[in-house]
Amino acid sequence: MRTTSYGAPDSGDFAFDEANRKRAETIIARYPEGREQSAVIPLLDIAQRQNGGWLSDSAIAHVAAVIGMAPIRVHEVVSFYTMFYSKPVGRHLIQVCRTTPCWLRGSDELTRACLKKLGTRIGEVTEDGLFSVMEVECLGACANAPMVQINDDYYEDLTPETLVRVLDALAAGQEIGVGSQSGRQGSAPEGGAQTLLETQPGGGGAG
Repeated sequence: MRTTSYGAPDSGDFAFDEANRKRAETIIARYPEGREQSAVIPLLDIAQRQNGGWLSDSAIAHVAAVIGMAPIRVHEVVSFYTMFYSKPVGRHLIQVCRTTPCWLRGSDELTRACLKKLGTRIGEVTEDGLFSVMEVECLGACANAPMVQINDDYYEDLTPETLVRVLDALAAGQEIGVGSQSGRQGSAPEGGAQTLLETQPGGGGAG
């Protein structure tokens, strides 16, 4: 049977709300009949977002029931992929990239700045429920190292000071620009363009 923003933590009787039920139905319909279980990853993502950013046993059981999959198989998927969380996380989940480019550019200092600012430890949720911090491997923004991912957004070219400003803005409910925090355009060289400083009419190259 084809059935299917972060919310409050799970109450023990999780079920997709109406909007997410329709989204799940749309995703499941992309797969041939009998292959509904192929939708497990996108449905877990929907469930996690509805359930306050993590997957409780009842959320996992609901996804399993929707696609006719054994709950233990869904638990296996959740435990394999690092993008799924089996315990509560903060409203703003801070993932500090610690792979070589970010580490060489100061990711350890970013982690220390986060933990000092928030008064917490890796994997814990702050008392107000707003933040949690974890360290992860490469997030694919090496040219803009060091960087962090907060929920779905990248914050790049960070220093401990600029990261603290990002956290202050999020805690205050203020909007803050994503991407480079140093003003760099994309992954352009620091200090601006180094080649093609002048161009000739008609695109003739450097002057």
